[in-house]
Amino acid sequence: MTTSSRWTVAVLALLTALTVALAVELAPGADDGPPVTPAEQAQRSHRDADTAEALAEPRRLADLRPCPASGRDAGPPQLRGVVVECAANGAAVEVAEALADRTVVLNLWAYWCGPCADELPAMQQYQRRAGDAVTVVTVHQDENETAALLRLAELDVRLPTLQDGRRRIAAALNVPNVMPATVVLRADGSVAQILPQEFTSAEEIAAAVESALKRR
Repeated sequence: MTTSSRWTVAVLALLTALTVALAVELAPGADDGPPVTPAEQAQRSHRDADTAEALAEPRRLADLRPCPASGRDAGPPQLRGVVVECAANGAAVEVAEALADRTVVLNLWAYWCGPCADELPAMQQYQRRAGDAVTVVTVHQDENETAALLRLAELDVRLPTLQDGRRRIAAALNVPNVMPATVVLRADGSVAQILPQEFTSAEEIAAAVESALKRR
């Protein structure tokens, strides 16, 4: 074999190796690693510093109500596959399943948001007024879960709270990037209305929710 032929074979071999490596790199799931469990998805919603040990005392102080248990139906279709953490105990929550079969008011907030702090007590008053007819769930949209729990304890707000530092819920529901924001969900899982505004009283919230549920 001539020197020219040997160079041609070497170049072809190199090109073949590069093509195979590129195909492996681009293959679906080639570098995905093992499947991510719901618990692992939920843990990505907060800071690494917010370990179970670090959160124990803030959770005790906040004394939040448990997050809703899974319903019989699939729940809001946009939220299927979204897994976050229940701030009360750190449990993974399949959001669509947890919100199924109930009329829900989702209140999206962050610990550093002043208007949110003004609104949260009104949300709690509205929940007391609405009783079992409506479930109010707050969604904390910052990775600092410790700060969220301490803020809720400071405000004496005990509503069920989902820890969603990566804003998966807002993204799935196409909520504008403002806080506070409220989403009204019908019991069949459909979105009645998205309300990117601050409420100042339980009466104002009740009127807005009633109006939203009449919309079709």
